[in-house]
Amino acid sequence: MQAKATAKYVRVSPLKAKRVADLIRGKNLTDALAILKLNGNKPSRAFEKVVKSAAANAQNNHEMDVQKLYVAEVNANRGPILKRMKAGSHGRGFIIKKRSAHLSVVLMERQ
Repeated sequence: MQAKATAKYVRVSPLKAKRVADLIRGKNLTDALAILKLNGNKPSRAFEKVVKSAAANAQNNHEMDVQKLYVAEVNANRGPILKRMKAGSHGRGFIIKKRSAHLSVVLMERQ
């Protein structure tokens, strides 16, 4: 049995989000939440919400034991890129890419 949660169109860079995902992959639920709480960057706050949502899904929808949960899968996939212009010298325009990511977490019970 597994419990899933996703957050789409999160305004964080997918590369930075993948670094945070590598920190919590395979960890127990309590350890993963502690790591995310102490790591104060923007992807950590977004992943903390997703992990808490997956834990609530596991407890309420699938009646799993919260003490036995661990992070089985974590993904930070690329979302759409917002393109903006910034004025440059000699009348040129420079493109600013505002990246977004789709975050997903899968929790499973240890045997």
